Order: sequence, then C-alpha cells, then structure tokens
Amino acid sequence: MLICTLGDLLLDVIVRPAGPTAPDGDTPAVTRVAPGGQAANVAAWAVELGARGRVICRRGDDAAGELVTREVESHGVEVRGPVVRGRSGVVVSLLDGEGRRTMLSDRGVAPELDEIDPSWLEGADWLHVSGYSLLREPIARAALAAARLAPRVSVDLSSAPDIRVYGVDRFRALLVELGPELVFANEEEREVVGGLDARWVVKLGPRGACFPEGELPSRAAEVVDATGAGDALTAGYLVGGPEAALDAAARCVGRMGAMPW
Repeated sequence: MLICTLGDLLLDVIVRPAGPTAPDGDTPAVTRVAPGGQAANVAAWAVELGARGRVICRRGDDAAGELVTREVESHGVEVRGPVVRGRSGVVVSLLDGEGRRTMLSDRGVAPELDEIDPSWLEGADWLHVSGYSLLREPIARAALAAARLAPRVSVDLSSAPDIRVYGVDRFRALLVELGPELVFANEEEREVVGGLDARWVVKLGPRGACFPEGELPSRAAEVVDATGAGDALTAGYLVGGPEAALDAAARCVGRMGAMPW
C-alpha cells in the first residue's frame, strides 16, 4: 500500500520547560528538533506500520529544508515537490507538564505549492490531504488537482479556529470539491464543519476515537507529548484499521516528537 500525503514538511522544535517561564528569565528545558508537519508525520507513520509513504510538499532551499528532507527520507518516506528559493517552515511546540502543547507556526514556502506533477501520485492507494492546505492559496488548488488524480482521498480537518477564521461555508465548499471518502477530525472540528457525504474518524483525545466501525477506547499510555498523535492514528487507520490506529497513537504520545523513532 502507498499512502501519499499532501501538505507540510516542516522543522519541528519541541520544547518542554522544567517549570513556568518568566519574562527575561532562563528556564531549563528539554528540547527536541526533528522533521514534522501533518503530511510528513502521516507518511512517516505509514512507513513505520508497513506501508509505503510519500509526501508532496514545497520546501525552501535553506538549511532547515535540507535537514528535514534528509531526516524524513531516513524514515523511508519518498519526498516529491519543488525546492525553491526561500524559507522552509518551522513549528515551535511548547509542552506543559501534562503533554498538552501550544504551537507557534511559520509555514514558510509550503503554502505556495501551485502545481501537481501527475507522477507524484503514481501508484498511490490513498491521497491524504492536510486540512491546513485547504486554508491557503495556491496550495488549496494544488490539493484539489491532486485529488482528481487519486483513487481514494482522505482529509484531516486540522484546526477548528482556523476554519472559523477562513469561513465555514468557504471551507465546506472546498471539502465538497475535494470529495474525500474519509474525514479525520476532533470533536470541535466535526461540529464546526457539520455533515458531509463521507465516512468519519472522530478523534476523542484520551477517550479514544469513533471510527466507522464504532467507538473504541484509547490504549493505556503514559502521555509525554501529544504532538502528532492524531497523525499516527490517521496513518494507522489507513494502513490497518481501528486497532492499528489506536496502537500507533499510544506509541506516539509516549515520547517527544510527532514522528516514529
């Protein structure tokens, strides 16, 4: 199986402070730097779970772009898409003591993906689209073009607040045009978007997830970092169904970072 994803390949900087931060202070912290981005995370977990993974993205020609490309390829992920002059994206995730995160995102040149080479979709069983990619142009049009070339399409709605800012009706219109067979969302995103002619996987956080096959509880796990747990669950479901999805999410939250180690 080949899971092809479209969206971001970014540099993730994950910071877990040892205590509360203070202005002008120097707070000890544990920091991890790794490739990330929703699309890249799903592709990497797909490979980890026994499938092939390919990410379609636009990257800058800077050191960050070179680093994340090399690192995600070391996970076995195929990278497709242009490298251009400019700044690659960086996301800083600040963790609290319970594994929750606050994200500060600079997507760099990623949203400027403006065309699709049909060869990038060759052999794909699924195209999985990051919802962030539908919120900006020209990458939204590129996502729609890619969907027309894919045998099956899934999408992760990604961010309820961003959908509200963008406009719910505008976003729903793009989803209808995208025509996903599967929609991944948390409860808030599901409520904001409303009904679609698709099957849903609703992520319930520590309670588990509601799959087309039914609701299942999460696996027992010590939560270190929730970053990427939804992406691991998505890859697991696409590759192996509900049980594989819950297993992957539990593995992901037990370590810092969104990608498998």
